[in-house]
Amino acid sequence: MKNDMPEELRDRFIPYIQLHEFEGLLFSDISVFKNNFTSDELQFSELEEAVKSADTPEEINNGPATAPSVRLMKAIAGYNKVVYGACLASEIGLTSIRSKCKLFDEWITLCLL
Repeated sequence: MKNDMPEELRDRFIPYIQLHEFEGLLFSDISVFKNNFTSDELQFSELEEAVKSADTPEEINNGPATAPSVRLMKAIAGYNKVVYGACLASEIGLTSIRSKCKLFDEWITLCLL
């Protein structure tokens, strides 16, 4: 990819490869989900179980049946990956995500140098 870029931009290219799905970052602060879904829509215990299953949100994923997006679809009635993901991430905020997701934080730090 870097070689396909104009040479004058190559030094600005800092790739980031997410360990698992983007939705893993959303587990940085699951309390936000209570503000966005009714108790009828949300099975909060599913989110708590996901958080307990890994050391960091970035590591939540034990296979296709437990991928972050699958866990969210199970926990939230009518979960729409495209619509809700960005909104939840925005409300969670970079500070919370960076504090819980070391790999993501390291990439952001590199980009800010």
